[in-house]
Amino acid sequence: MAAPTQIKPVTRIGIFYGSTDGNTAAVAARLQQMLHALLSGRGHTVELLDVAEYYLEEMLDFDCLILGVPTWNRGQLQADWEGVMEEFAALHLSGKRAAVFGLGDQFGYPDTFVDALFFVADQLRRCSAQLAGMWPLTGYEFRASWAVEDGQFLGLVLDEHNQPDQTEARLAAWSRQIVQEFGLITP
Repeated sequence: MAAPTQIKPVTRIGIFYGSTDGNTAAVAARLQQMLHALLSGRGHTVELLDVAEYYLEEMLDFDCLILGVPTWNRGQLQADWEGVMEEFAALHLSGKRAAVFGLGDQFGYPDTFVDALFFVADQLRRCSAQLAGMWPLTGYEFRASWAVEDGQFLGLVLDEHNQPDQTEARLAAWSRQIVQEFGLITP
């Protein structure tokens, strides 16, 4: 008699982002496409949610979370994220795997480069989510960032102002990294 087939549960991935000028929205959409390609045929779903249009409580419906945030001015949260931080703080995300990506301008704001990434990552941890997706500092030029911890960024960092030519490769590498860290595919 054959052993019973074990059916792996479908994993729902939610990409929540805030975007003012469209760059973060475009990156989130590209990330969704890459994850679909990586997870093709495995039954996992990847959904895109603009924090200006959805309640953050919807995070509770996903197994894995990816949050995208640009940094504005001198280290400030993007307006849509700033408007939902109180709602975000009320969530309990224990057992959720999460990763963050941030957009910033390393030459225009070298002393506050991608600081908003820290605020979102820190809130995920306060809500008891398991943070994945740390990213190396190699290839960036900046003086200070709250998003650096233990010699790495807290998540993927992209600079659409100064390094748009590196976005695709960084996004592809990080996509592979997080699906492995989320336990969705093996190396």
